[in-house]
Amino acid sequence: MGIDYADLHDPNAEYTMRDLSAETMGVTNERGGGRDVEITDIQTTMIDGNFPWTLVRIYTDAGIVGTGEAYWGAGVPELTERMKPFLVGENPLDIDRLTEHLVQKMSGEGSIQGVTVTAIAGIEIALHDLAGKILEVPAYQLLGGKYRDEMRVYCDCHTADEADPIACADEAERVVEELGYDALKFDLDVPSGHEKDRANRHLRDVEIEHKASIVEAVTQRVGSRADVAFDCHWTFSAGSANRLAKRLEEYDIWWLEDPVPPENHDVQTAVTQSTTTPITAGENVYRKHGQRRLIENQAVDIIAPDMPKVGGMRETRKIADLADTYYIPVAMHNVSSPVATVASAHVGAAIPNALAVEYHSYQLGWWEDLVEETVIEDGYIEIPEEPGLGITLDLDAVEEHMVTGETLFDEE
Repeated sequence: MGIDYADLHDPNAEYTMRDLSAETMGVTNERGGGRDVEITDIQTTMIDGNFPWTLVRIYTDAGIVGTGEAYWGAGVPELTERMKPFLVGENPLDIDRLTEHLVQKMSGEGSIQGVTVTAIAGIEIALHDLAGKILEVPAYQLLGGKYRDEMRVYCDCHTADEADPIACADEAERVVEELGYDALKFDLDVPSGHEKDRANRHLRDVEIEHKASIVEAVTQRVGSRADVAFDCHWTFSAGSANRLAKRLEEYDIWWLEDPVPPENHDVQTAVTQSTTTPITAGENVYRKHGQRRLIENQAVDIIAPDMPKVGGMRETRKIADLADTYYIPVAMHNVSSPVATVASAHVGAAIPNALAVEYHSYQLGWWEDLVEETVIEDGYIEIPEEPGLGITLDLDAVEEHMVTGETLFDEE
C-alpha cells in the first residue's frame, strides 16, 4: 500500500512519519533490522604490534558484533570495562548520544583529553561498524556519503640510520618503486652528531644544515614521483623552528610536522605564519575543542588529527568540517592496526578536505594478516562497500599476536 504524504499530519491516518521512515529506509521491526537491538557486552584485546593496539568489540542481542580500535593500549581496557555499565542495554544506533553520554559520565576520569578520550573513541568506532551492519550500509554512509572511492595513504618511513641522508633517500626510492607509495614521511628529529644540549630545544646552524641535507636528498631522489613530509615530533624551540622552516622553503616538501611543543598554540601560530613551508599539527590535541584554536587562529596549513585518539569517526568529521570553513585540508595521523586504519579511510572518504591517512607499519610483515581483506594496495585504500567498516578480523592472527596475558574475544 502506498503512503499519502498528506496523511502524515493526520493523527488518525494509517501511516505516521515513523512508518514512512521505516518503509523508505527498508527497515523492519524484526530482530537484526530496525531499532530493536540492545548492547549486551563489550570486550577488548590488546595486540603487540609496533604499537600496542587495543581492539574493541561490542556485542548485541541481535547476534551482530561491531569492531573498533583505541589509540595505543595503556589504561584503555580498564576504562572500557568501567564504561560497560553505561552501554549495556542501550541501542547501538544512537552513536552520538552514547558517545556524548560517555564523555559526561567519564568526566571524573578526564574525558576532555588523554586516554579516556582514546577509550571512548575505540567504542565509537565499534558503534559505527555495528550500526553499519545493522542498517546494511558502509560506515562512510553514516557520515554523510563519500567524496572519493579510494583514500591515499602516506607511508611513514624508517631506516637503520635515520640520520644518514643517503640512507633515507635510498629508502624513499625503494618505497616508491617497490611498494608503490606516492606519499612518504621521514623523521627530522634525528641526531646530527653536532648537538650540545638537546634539552634546551635549540638548533645550531650546523644541525639545521644536517636536517636540510636529509630533506634535499629525499626530495631530489623521488622528484615528482611522491610527496614527502617531515616530522619533528614537537622537538624544537620557537626560534629554531622558525629558522628550520625558513631554511627548508627552497625544497618541495609536503609539510613540516609538529616543529614546536603542542601546548602553546600562540607559538604554533607564530611559527606557521612566519614561513611559506607548509606546517602541520594536531595529533596531540583532543576532540574538536582542542583542535579549535589551531584552526580558527590558522595556526596550521594542514590539520592532522589522529582519528582513534582524537575522539572517533564523528568527532574527526566535526574537526574536518571546522577546518573546511578555513579551507584547511586534513591529513590524518595514524599508527593503528588495519581496523582503525580502515575506519580512518571511511572518514577520509566522507569529508571533502581529506589529503591522506598515515600508515606506520610497513616494516611489520604481519600487519595485514589481522584482517581477511586486502587493505592497502599501491599506496591507496579502496573504500569498502560492505556494511560497517567492511573488514573481518582473523581471530587466529589476533590470538597469535596478542600481548602476553590477554584473552581472545568471544566468537560472534
